[in-house]
Amino acid sequence: MTIKREARRVAKPVVLIAEELSPATLEALGPEFDVVNCDGADRGQLLAALAKGVDAVLIRSATKMDSEAIAAAKGLKVIARAGVGLDNVDIPAATAAGIMVVNAPTSNIVSAAELAISLLLASARFISPANAALRNGKWARSKFTGAELFEKTLGIVGFGRIGQLVASRMQAFGMNVIAYDPYLQPARAAQLGVKLVDLDELLKTSDFITIHLPKTKETANLIGAEALKKVKPAVRIVNAARGGVLDEAALYDAIKEGRVAGAGLDVYVTEPCTDSPLFALDQVVATPHLGASTDEAQERAGIAVAVSVRKALAGELVPDAVNVKGGVIHEDIRPSLPLVEKMSGIATELLGELPVNIDVSVKGEISVHDASILAISALKGALLAVGAEEVTYVNAPGLAAERGMVSAVTNTAECHEYRSMITLRATTGTGKAMSIDGTLMGIKQVQKIVAIDSFHLDLPPTDNILFIRYIDRPGIIGIVGQTLGEAKVNIAAMQVARSKAGGTALMVLTVDSHVSEDIVAKVKRDTEADYVHSVFLEDK
Repeated sequence: MTIKREARRVAKPVVLIAEELSPATLEALGPEFDVVNCDGADRGQLLAALAKGVDAVLIRSATKMDSEAIAAAKGLKVIARAGVGLDNVDIPAATAAGIMVVNAPTSNIVSAAELAISLLLASARFISPANAALRNGKWARSKFTGAELFEKTLGIVGFGRIGQLVASRMQAFGMNVIAYDPYLQPARAAQLGVKLVDLDELLKTSDFITIHLPKTKETANLIGAEALKKVKPAVRIVNAARGGVLDEAALYDAIKEGRVAGAGLDVYVTEPCTDSPLFALDQVVATPHLGASTDEAQERAGIAVAVSVRKALAGELVPDAVNVKGGVIHEDIRPSLPLVEKMSGIATELLGELPVNIDVSVKGEISVHDASILAISALKGALLAVGAEEVTYVNAPGLAAERGMVSAVTNTAECHEYRSMITLRATTGTGKAMSIDGTLMGIKQVQKIVAIDSFHLDLPPTDNILFIRYIDRPGIIGIVGQTLGEAKVNIAAMQVARSKAGGTALMVLTVDSHVSEDIVAKVKRDTEADYVHSVFLEDK
């Protein structure tokens, strides 16, 4: 009997366009996809479209991909945000569902920098109130006497990519530029002709201040009432980054009392914001969050996420993936990615500052494979350890370069201790260095730290870990145990390694809860330790 078989038709992946995107976005997607559309702001339409089954959804800011939408989506593999912010995407829910989330973090940096400069110029020359007065029939030249930028000092708070673009453009205006960024190496700033200073010095010496920071627990109201007591009365402040970094109530009081000359605002603590006391002040120029609102930025964002969707659905390394590690990486190397991240994070924590150089040595059986991706793992781990946000395998090299960091991988066939092992050596700009050895054990590839400098360990790098380096003498274990016990911190496991009896010792404890700074300080004082570090490693 002859069996006739029908040719199998492979369905094209389905991409849902939930908001209006540029024609260039569709061109970048290409003909390999079935494209469907819906109004993502209409909740019913969105949920119905997702329930039909789509492989990817492209959104902007009006579509909320929350846990409900993610649960409704059948077969969804990628959420692509044609822009920077991801406030409308539930990233943990997407990650739990195995859905990749991508955005276009560099699409609007030029537009955002140019808007900040526009606000700075408009504030300096009273453009907005002068325009309004003239439209109302008033020729008020004497009322709107402004200030020149030439030979003035511009203080940039947050010296990342947008801050650096602002700096280069304002240097062309003849401005002296200083910056505050605790995570940037001074050498990198010096290359750009900018002096890094602390925040107090920036506040006291700047004639103009522009903010380019994300809003976090650390940066919320960073420029608040106390900070505004330190500025020059002639200062003008621009915030086109995130609402809430600049305290709007404190700013209003400072302007009304003559302690700040003016401000330019594009972002607000609550948005949309249409009713603020600041809007009644001639000294304030305000726009409704227009940082990314240019045709060029929108087109770049659409093209960038379209390319990301193509790569994601093809199983390739994805630019700008914020929650998924991807890429064509040998299966024997993949388990080492999170291990190296954690090793780098531990080294950064124990060194107490960001390394400028990280060398990764891959030894033993896995050394026959291309392990170059581990250099990015090392950079990513160090950046996360100092609080950098949304670090991915694609943006980590750029973020590291901004901070003067480099990383490299070498492969060595020889490995006496284990079948395979990785040694990470981190060095800071001040000359401090640390070496950490790690390996993956058994069929389950269990992560282990097996040495820190000359101290041999058998440490699973997970959860809360307390590191204590001290001079070996009787009673130290008891002191540490009593202190943690009184603080209700449960010890899960403990290891002690030492150079020799009476020499330097390293105690490592895995504990069930966070160890506060007060407890760390007490342990350090009572044990006379060289250092005590509490490290939290989120299991990746």
